[in-house]
Amino acid sequence: MQDAPSSPLVVGIDVGGTKTQLRALTGADPVADHVRPSTGWRPHDPAAAAHWLTALVHEALPAGTRPTALAVGGHACETPRQCAGIAAALRESLDVPVLVVGDAELLVPAAGLDKGVGLVAGTGSVAVGRQADGSPVQVGGWGAVLGDEGGAAGLVREAARSVWAAHDRGEIPDALATGLTAAFEVPEVPALGAALESASSVSSEWGRHAPVLFAAADAGSRLAEDVIADGGRALAALVARLADRGLAVDDVVVAGGTILSQPRLYDAFAAALADAVPGARPQRLRVPPVEGAVALARSIL
Repeated sequence: MQDAPSSPLVVGIDVGGTKTQLRALTGADPVADHVRPSTGWRPHDPAAAAHWLTALVHEALPAGTRPTALAVGGHACETPRQCAGIAAALRESLDVPVLVVGDAELLVPAAGLDKGVGLVAGTGSVAVGRQADGSPVQVGGWGAVLGDEGGAAGLVREAARSVWAAHDRGEIPDALATGLTAAFEVPEVPALGAALESASSVSSEWGRHAPVLFAAADAGSRLAEDVIADGGRALAALVARLADRGLAVDDVVVAGGTILSQPRLYDAFAAALADAVPGARPQRLRVPPVEGAVALARSIL
């Protein structure tokens, strides 16, 4: 490979649950901006993850160039030990300074902040922050079966529970019930259980039906409104959990396709956050999360 350019070549990678974005710059000059599916990403196998990332770097960068520093925000990179394992394998592969964090940790630096909370509510939900000594803390993110309240899949799970309870009370199916039965292609509310349990990929297959919940709320479903409000409170509770552990939560950077595309959920979260953590300032992330990876790469030069 050729010698490094006079200006450092920094590379940031955001590995999301669905798509991956790599952005490379020398100074302020763009070198590469590459988007591809996240198919094949295996974060629980450090060697496989490092091999996948190395191939991505070679695929995206111009021939003969190499990064000066690389930072990665990885979906489902859930613990410091797991991230460190990927970083070590990737450092050995590329022989450059490397930092690997969970993808939610990209939000705060992407927003241009030094500290705060990153909150993601997409298919799933998670909140992350850092202790005073720099140690990362993650809350939530337990998957749709056990958690992910406020994420798309968790909202669909709770919507199903809500319409089942209404059915047991003898209530006439409302817009949420009829919407869910149509979405899952079942004839009646009691059949929803088998439909949800038959999903081969719970998070994605449940989560894709989340728009039904918001459409039902727009149509006047009280059940849907209550599920959304509960989802907002659950997301605010993640931030409160970090505050209870002594982390700085003054700024909360919010990202994720579900909460950013559904004003009802964002408003429910913001209202609940004001009650749960007075003084916390929520803000929508208005740039791609990969910007946070680029900032982290610069920080390790």
